[in-house]
Amino acid sequence: MNGDPFLQESLQGDRLAVTGGGAWTAAHARVLDSQITGLTRRHRGVKAISIDMGKVEQLDTFGAWLLEKLVRETEANGAKAEVSGLKADYSALIDEMHQVDLEPLRKRSAAGSLVYALSSVGENISSVGGSLLAIVNMFGALVTAILRVLTRPQTFRMTSLVHQLDMVAWRAVPIVLLITFLIGCIIAQQGLFHFRKFGADVYVVDMVGILVLRELGVLIVCIMVAGRSGSAYTAELGSMKMREEIDALKTMGFDPTEVLILPRILALIIGVPILTFLGSMAALYGGGLVCWLYGGIAPDIFLSRLKEAIALNTFQVGMIKAPFMALVIGVVACVEGLAVKGSAESLGRQTTASVVEAIFLVIVMDGLFAIFFASIGM
Repeated sequence: MNGDPFLQESLQGDRLAVTGGGAWTAAHARVLDSQITGLTRRHRGVKAISIDMGKVEQLDTFGAWLLEKLVRETEANGAKAEVSGLKADYSALIDEMHQVDLEPLRKRSAAGSLVYALSSVGENISSVGGSLLAIVNMFGALVTAILRVLTRPQTFRMTSLVHQLDMVAWRAVPIVLLITFLIGCIIAQQGLFHFRKFGADVYVVDMVGILVLRELGVLIVCIMVAGRSGSAYTAELGSMKMREEIDALKTMGFDPTEVLILPRILALIIGVPILTFLGSMAALYGGGLVCWLYGGIAPDIFLSRLKEAIALNTFQVGMIKAPFMALVIGVVACVEGLAVKGSAESLGRQTTASVVEAIFLVIVMDGLFAIFFASIGM
């Protein structure tokens, strides 16, 4: 056949036997499409069609879709279609084509009704519930891995932890210092601009100190970590999932949570408080510099006022938040990474979802912590 695609048909009563072979590829898509169209038109009255694809030498996305088109048009005519003989290598591609659903797209374009809007809300709520369940499952798997490591400390991968600390903390120091320094400068400048109207320039020091140490320092750092390290975690685990490396670990008897996820999350729990401390100091330095150059508040006056304005618990509040927010960022990133399917589109979608969910949960946690600390007088 020289690799040319073909469809051979044999009618047996109300049952049609079809044999496909050759190269079902994009280069022959036009020929195959015309053959499939002609076959379905000629045999609209059959009750069943068996399609033997054992002689197919090559199959790509075009060929898989044309086979799916043949099956769908057959079933649309009221006949039952059975496909057999395909090589195991093509099963994933056929399954992917089988999951393509065109009907919801047609409904969506025609229905701009309240019913469709409500159904969309319901679907989104359902997906949120699924995400929360996956996060809880990840917490459980993480606790199990920690208990297993505590009983066998020699199995813990210290090299992986050090490597992740280097990636998460050490390499993030320059950008964290720069951004928090600028945030401190902006807060101080805006405070001076408005407080000067009331002759209360010196209270800018109180505002910068409390705002940076309690709220903005840890919040800005965690948002940056979610966008930088969280997205990297999702992309790394998603790529491993696509290349079936995680399945290979399971086959070799390793727990992916213990090997891949635990060192990453521990690195975040250790690294984020360090980055929070450095970022808060950089923001205070930036605020002090602007107060000196723009507001005429000398550094010694700034420092003395800062000591009066803040207490130890002001610093503690920000540092206590950091490891909990780091844990949430790591868990969300790993959950979304393991949710990646077999396509680049899925990888991009889950990476985006990871960053958005992590930032949202960090802000929610900050609000909950604010309520909690206010209730206990901190």
